[in-house]
Formats: sequence, structure tokens, C-alpha cells
Amino acid sequence: MNPCLHCGACCACFRVDFAVHELLSKGGTVPDGLAVEVNASTYRMRGTDHVPTRCAALCGSVGVQTTCGIYEWRPAPCQEFTAGSAACARARLRHGLAPLDD
Repeated sequence: MNPCLHCGACCACFRVDFAVHELLSKGGTVPDGLAVEVNASTYRMRGTDHVPTRCAALCGSVGVQTTCGIYEWRPAPCQEFTAGSAACARARLRHGLAPLDD
């Protein structure tokens, strides 16, 4: 089973910035209502610009059971994030979770 389905730590830890062309209104897939403008070329997932950080698309409880409400339409930084990476381990530790085994 995908460990991310029980984790969600990365979605509640990091700022998620992405190119404007990833917005639905610009021909991409990310729903405009879930993004905030950073500048003319960059948008950010709503909720990742606050403390505590929690992406507006994250559903569930971190470390228990989570899903991404826009998984099929998530921006490139989310698609490129690797379970088990150093960044994953940092996010998990911030939420009191052990790093994933290699």
C-alpha cells in the first residue's frame, strides 16, 4: 500500500509554489480556487502560505489517513515529491512520524 495514504506530512509541512500555466484557467489542471497568486508567473497552493501549513486539498488526519482532494490535478511540485526522500523524512519528523524505511 502507498505509505502516502496514511501520511500527508508533506502536505502539511511545505510551501507549494508552481507555474501559472498549471492553473485550470491557463490550460493546466490545478483548480484556480485552491491557489493564491505569488507574482505574475507563480501561484501557491492555498493553505501552504500559512502557519501552521496545511494544503487546502489535503483531506484527513496527518499520520492517520489522508488523501489529496485533487490528486489527479495536483501541481508539478507535488507530482515530483518522492516518498522516502530526505524532504519526506523531514516532513514526517515534524509531525512526529518516523522516516519511511528504504
